[in-house]
Amino acid sequence: MLYREAGQFSVRYADDRRFFRLRQDRLGLAALVLFAFIGVPLLGNDYWFSAILIPFLLLSLAGLGLNLLTGYAGQLSLGSAAFMAVGAFAAYNFELRVAWLPLLASLLLGGLVAALVAVVFGLPSLRIKGFYLLVSTLAAQFFVPWALTRFSWFSNDSASGVISALFWLGANLVRSELGRNWMAVRDMDTAAAVIGIPLLKTKLLAFAISGFYLGVAGSLWAFTYLGTVEPHGFDLNRSFQILFIIIIGGLGSILGNFLGAAFIVLFPVLLSNLAGLLPTGLIDAGQIENLQKIAFGTLIIIFLIKEPEGLARLWQRFRERARRWPLRY
Repeated sequence: MLYREAGQFSVRYADDRRFFRLRQDRLGLAALVLFAFIGVPLLGNDYWFSAILIPFLLLSLAGLGLNLLTGYAGQLSLGSAAFMAVGAFAAYNFELRVAWLPLLASLLLGGLVAALVAVVFGLPSLRIKGFYLLVSTLAAQFFVPWALTRFSWFSNDSASGVISALFWLGANLVRSELGRNWMAVRDMDTAAAVIGIPLLKTKLLAFAISGFYLGVAGSLWAFTYLGTVEPHGFDLNRSFQILFIIIIGGLGSILGNFLGAAFIVLFPVLLSNLAGLLPTGLIDAGQIENLQKIAFGTLIIIFLIKEPEGLARLWQRFRERARRWPLRY
């Protein structure tokens, strides 16, 4: 049967460490790529592209950036949107002031600038951790928008400021020596230091790489989704949204970023459609928005209590049961 794993053996160590080790996973990936390049352009429309697909992919990328820092390296952060804003404004200024620079290069350079800023705000992680580190990264969320608003050079003196490889890299990064160092520091930094893992380098690299991902995500968010580069598009609510993605999707999971982003994007659409089925005037638009916030908060509490590893763990359990089917044990 297609779902059976029997008969699939790894004869080399490199084969056993492949990201898609099973034949079913490789076939599923091939089907997903074909659907993305053929099915989506044929079946999609402007609404699905602008309201569903683009925010889903960009929020998944932003969730991956925070998950590398929090889920794998164990460093708490609430400055995700600030680093996204740095990447967006940096990419905008590279495009504006270096005329010959391609857009892709501007996006990558914006990510590098965000990485440098993330390292600066990650320096307190060398002395503090936990809630105190969370508060120190929250400072970035207030300082960065203030600086971008206070100094008009960043927006070119404009009042309005209008203007798949990364996932693969992240998936292989967490399986590398650096990824294992991150997880060792996350589990017990004292023991990691005893066995020779350099804490300073490991923690700052986590902030730098997380900032790079968030910076690229912020650039794409501004250029392809918002259509504008402004600090208000990267407020504290955006940081909480990215945090909800990795909590609901699953900390320390690449798949969890996609699942969490899909939930964040599709759940409001589902609630709006359900509200449309109710009698007219029973629930107004403001109440629907409040119900969404209540539902998000409730689900986060449920996941933290019942399933801290999120939707990714639920999917893993489903796969384990499918492997044993029709046996019960």
